[in-house]
Amino acid sequence: MEELGIGRPSTYASVLTVLRDREYVKMEKQRFVPEDKGRLVTAFLEQFFKRYVEYDFTAALEEQLDLVSDGKLDWKQFLRDFWKDFHAAVGEIAELRTTNVLDALNEALGPHIFPDKGDGSNPRLCPTCGTGQLSLKTGKFGAFIGCSNYPECRYTRQLGVSEGDGEAESADKELGVNPATGRAVWLKNGRFGPYVEELAAEGDKPKRSSLPKGWIASAMDLEKALRLLSLPREVGKHPDDGKVITAGLGRFGPFVLHDGTYANLENADEVFDVGLNRAVAILADKRAGGGRPQRAAAAALAELGNHPEDGKPIRVLSGRFGPYIKHGDTNANVPKGKDPAAITLEEALALIAERAAKGGGKKPAKKAAAPKKAATKAEGDKPAKKTAAKKPAAKKAAPKAKAKAEAASSDDGAAPWDDEA
Repeated sequence: MEELGIGRPSTYASVLTVLRDREYVKMEKQRFVPEDKGRLVTAFLEQFFKRYVEYDFTAALEEQLDLVSDGKLDWKQFLRDFWKDFHAAVGEIAELRTTNVLDALNEALGPHIFPDKGDGSNPRLCPTCGTGQLSLKTGKFGAFIGCSNYPECRYTRQLGVSEGDGEAESADKELGVNPATGRAVWLKNGRFGPYVEELAAEGDKPKRSSLPKGWIASAMDLEKALRLLSLPREVGKHPDDGKVITAGLGRFGPFVLHDGTYANLENADEVFDVGLNRAVAILADKRAGGGRPQRAAAAALAELGNHPEDGKPIRVLSGRFGPYIKHGDTNANVPKGKDPAAITLEEALALIAERAAKGGGKKPAKKAAAPKKAATKAEGDKPAKKTAAKKPAAKKAAPKAKAKAEAASSDDGAAPWDDEA
């Protein structure tokens, strides 16, 4: 990214963090490996917004942003030029049908989702009906691979899983019989991945459970299936209120639940082993933190020493928008192009003073006005006259409502900031 002139080195860590948090990539042996979701998003952007994901466009955009920062380019004109072309591109894509988009993605992702079998056969031929063509489809929970003969043929598999993989077994497999109920337990492969199912009596709904993340279909047996089908399980009663704590698997992974509060567990195996003490501690931590992740403290790049006037430390930190110098409540940006590790104490003092002169730092809180002392009667003084109650001021007539300006139509391509004076 740095060689191509994309972004700033100080932002690379946050960019990579976002890619991992959104599950666009995963780490394997200290290397980034694209996930299926990341491939899908990348293919869509390359097919329909190719100009905006090209290296040259991004690097040129950085240069224009530098000109805006230096005051050499009007920011409104810069945004207006960008918006004009981008709005037109979005309008063109909006006219396309879903089938057009899926056809383009099928073509772009073909080598990944339909790899060559090596025997000359058609990799898109449905293995169930033998006549339908496999293609990318969209559903309520995301993209998947399905047969063109649906609903006659209901073959499906997850995106990115080839037919040769252990997780891609499309045929149903009987794992055994539940000794407690006498009913058969099956391993099946559905639209959203493999799952286990216990057959139910006629008219009843069968019990099902999806395989949690990290569990491989080829390694499933009856014991594991029965453990999944036993969820959610009761962990015990909370010592504070006597209400039941349960453990189970949900849309966002394994959890423990108590009185409407969910707390995540580290892995799926912990659902079967977590005890009462551990569950109470996890729930207490969740309630104490409110479930909101706290922002990590800024990383210190250099310790420059103490300020000669007040003795407070002066440090160079790595922030969200780049390196900066911190002294007390005053933050001063490191000049562009300057190595933050090479900043000296004298340079930092000058930058802090300059920032403080411009009003940087938190303003001191105003002192509260001292309460007026109650007037005391002196001996022999006449009683104070009662002040006549003031009549309430007449309410002013409400000013006439100003006519609302008509909102610019989203189809005219006008930028939202063009209405500013």
